[in-house]
Amino acid sequence: MDINRPERKEQKNRRRIVYAIAAVVTVGLATAGVARLEPAAPVVERSSIVIETVKRGPLLRQVRGTGSLVPVDVNWIAATTEARVARVVTQAGTVVGRDTLILQLTDPAQVQRALDARYVLEAGEADLKSLRNRLASEQLTQRAIAAKLKADLDQAILRAAADDELAANGVLPELTRRLSRNAADELRNRYELESQRLRINAVSMQSDVAAQEAKLAQLRAQSRLQEQQLASLEVRAGIEGVLQQVSVEVGQRVAPGTILAKVVQPTQLKAQLRIPETQARDVAHGQRAEIDTRNGLLRGHVIRIDPAAQNGSVTVDVGLDGPLSRGARPDLTVDGTIELERAADVLYVSRPVSVQEQSDGLVFRLDANGATRTRVRFGRSSVTAIEIVGGLREHDRVIISDMSAWDEVDRVQVQ
Repeated sequence: MDINRPERKEQKNRRRIVYAIAAVVTVGLATAGVARLEPAAPVVERSSIVIETVKRGPLLRQVRGTGSLVPVDVNWIAATTEARVARVVTQAGTVVGRDTLILQLTDPAQVQRALDARYVLEAGEADLKSLRNRLASEQLTQRAIAAKLKADLDQAILRAAADDELAANGVLPELTRRLSRNAADELRNRYELESQRLRINAVSMQSDVAAQEAKLAQLRAQSRLQEQQLASLEVRAGIEGVLQQVSVEVGQRVAPGTILAKVVQPTQLKAQLRIPETQARDVAHGQRAEIDTRNGLLRGHVIRIDPAAQNGSVTVDVGLDGPLSRGARPDLTVDGTIELERAADVLYVSRPVSVQEQSDGLVFRLDANGATRTRVRFGRSSVTAIEIVGGLREHDRVIISDMSAWDEVDRVQVQ
């Protein structure tokens, strides 16, 4: 016979509740533990990345740019008058001298203008000669009048002196003596006036001649200009070198200022480099440079820096110090490296991708278990290396290749 024991049933219910609570707590703790676990770090293949070691020592700061060799002396030949191309005498690529004929132009109107200017000049020269002859004749006439007055004056003075003596002796009336004296005084005044007019006319004559000479000088200048424009129809090289370009064809009409040809001196070249504007701020005159022509290296120095940037780059001219290498010619594509400075003892590493100088950046630093993203302060930079100011130590190893695919994680495994 079963005996009802309520206390056992109550104990059994309590035990079930405790088990249920324990199960719930265990499941909660397990869930919380799993939630707090970090996801596994992604794996990066070692063969797909570039690893470099932080070093200490001298750092050669350089900037690099591409460009071309350009002539130092260039003669752009332009048309000075409207004309038509009659003949191309010399083809591009020909070695030319200063007086080598390149093009023959024709312009009948210019020929007529030169002839008109020459005739006007000749007429002006004839007018000047005629003016001088006329003025000289007038001057001789005035001198003759003055000379006659001087002779009459001297005669009147002698007569007046004789009359004074006769009147003093009572031989000649006083009236006659006064008339003689008045005649002498009148001739003296006329002679003085004529002498003054002669001097004024001499000055006026010089002014007339000077005015005509100035007009003649203007006519000479106009004639010389027309002759030069006529001579410019025969287009010559102007300098010794190579005819690099002929820009017109036979039969073409050209206006004043139209570029006809280009002559360069191929033995005198300079390098014109395009330096990124972010790296050009430390470039200065006189800095040493090295130009790679693919056929040899040329030494040089910075001679000019363009004050303005174009298309994200600054143009820098490098003068070449030594003889040209074989194959060096105008418009040859070259690479150039400019030496900015030599830092004696700095901490540096090969430049990571997407890192700028004088800024903070993030790189992956390798340790025993993988690579951890680390904030680094960068300083001065060169073409392939950059200074470490803070965040890394000597002998640290970092990944310098592109790690943008892992921007969302702070740690990766390297296998």
